[in-house]
Amino acid sequence: MNTTDIIGSIAAVLTTVSFIPQAWQTFRTKDVSGISLAMYSIFTTGVLLWLVYAIALGSWPMIFSNCVTAPVALAILTMKLRYRNTPAVAP
Repeated sequence: MNTTDIIGSIAAVLTTVSFIPQAWQTFRTKDVSGISLAMYSIFTTGVLLWLVYAIALGSWPMIFSNCVTAPVALAILTMKLRYRNTPAVAP
């Protein structure tokens, strides 16, 4: 693995892991009031397109990160749609 791949891999791990606390908090509290439906819809579409692009390039750091980020983003988007009319649960 060359330096560029190492940097890309570290960036992929950090940006991917950054979504996990949001997903966990949303799942735990059912509070989606601070989540923008438009933003997560656009973001999730973007991640899926990045995945297609990464596959076309054969870029494993991008493929890995988008394969992990896509389901997490989809989960948050799904919770936004599912819990939008549900009162939040105290943490």
